[in-house]
Amino acid sequence: MFRPHYIYILRSQQDGTYYKGYTENYLRRLAEHNNGKSEFTSGKIPWELIYVEELPDIRSALIREKKLKKCKKEYFEWLVLQSSNVLNGNS
Repeated sequence: MFRPHYIYILRSQQDGTYYKGYTENYLRRLAEHNNGKSEFTSGKIPWELIYVEELPDIRSALIREKKLKKCKKEYFEWLVLQSSNVLNGNS
């Protein structure tokens, strides 16, 4: 049975820092981050969801998340811009 997993990028509205993670339910996970239920992000609330990518399984999601965690801030900004261009038909 296909059960997608997601990698996601959050940006702190407090100081603009980024957080990368993976989950099966990114909306629930965003709520957990903003409710202080994550030790690593509770000090920089509120968070906004800026990017989501669906992957076919947990293994793929973990590999992609690990790669994202090594990237620089400029890559996240580029990734978000590219995804918004596709959504807006500007590809």
